[in-house]
Amino acid sequence: MPKGWPEAGLTLAQSAAHEALEEAGVTGQIEAAPVGHYHYIKEKAGHALPVRVEIFSLKVTRQRRTWAEKGAREIIWLPAELAAARVEERSLRLLLLNFRKAQLAA
Repeated sequence: MPKGWPEAGLTLAQSAAHEALEEAGVTGQIEAAPVGHYHYIKEKAGHALPVRVEIFSLKVTRQRRTWAEKGAREIIWLPAELAAARVEERSLRLLLLNFRKAQLAA
């Protein structure tokens, strides 16, 4: 799940799409409204920083052959249930499962 800080001159959704491109090499159609959010504690320079992460849906249409952080991360495509099982943050795991249920109901 790519996550990053908001970028100047971009909406939160555009920032999320940019982060997905940098971290996973994916592009597609990003939804303007978040599907949810979760909180986690980011360790930075010996300090614990509480962070709220907004999650945006990106309908992936392409994965590039090369991208900024290729090789720095493991990229695997999984069904939502298997992906959620690998997520440590309980609230993010539930968000993924609820998003999948909503997609199936639509």
